[in-house]
Amino acid sequence: MNNIKYYNDSLAYDFNMFMPRSNAAPRVREDDNIVKLPKTAQKTRKRRKAASRRLTASAFAVLTSVMILAALCGNIFLRLQINEVNSQINKVKSEIDAAQSERTSLSVELERKISFSNIELEATELGMHKMDQDQVKYIRVNDKNTAVTKNGSLEASSSD
Repeated sequence: MNNIKYYNDSLAYDFNMFMPRSNAAPRVREDDNIVKLPKTAQKTRKRRKAASRRLTASAFAVLTSVMILAALCGNIFLRLQINEVNSQINKVKSEIDAAQSERTSLSVELERKISFSNIELEATELGMHKMDQDQVKYIRVNDKNTAVTKNGSLEASSSD
């Protein structure tokens, strides 16, 4: 076999495949219609996917931050509402306490005015005095248990 013939002839090798590639448009081979993209396009696609993932992650972070901020603002607002309601409750409780103390003072004043010692004092100032034993008049009734009143009518009481 004579191999020198093949070394001189370049039919078996395509040296263009070993040459550095340029950023020119992809070349189309005549034997097939497959377009080979340069590796830089794949790298840019990977970079774009990574950037979109970062964008998605940053959008998620922003959305989470907004939600946390909204929850904190809502919490503050609800605490303010609770404080306002508690202050109204305390105001009503103080009004109730004031009304109860006024009621107590009025009841003490009423008790003071209607106490027996005050009534007795007022009666003595008006010239009244306690009844003596000689002022009591007993009425004896017969077996019929009837009594004559001032106007002259008869009243019968039942005896058991």
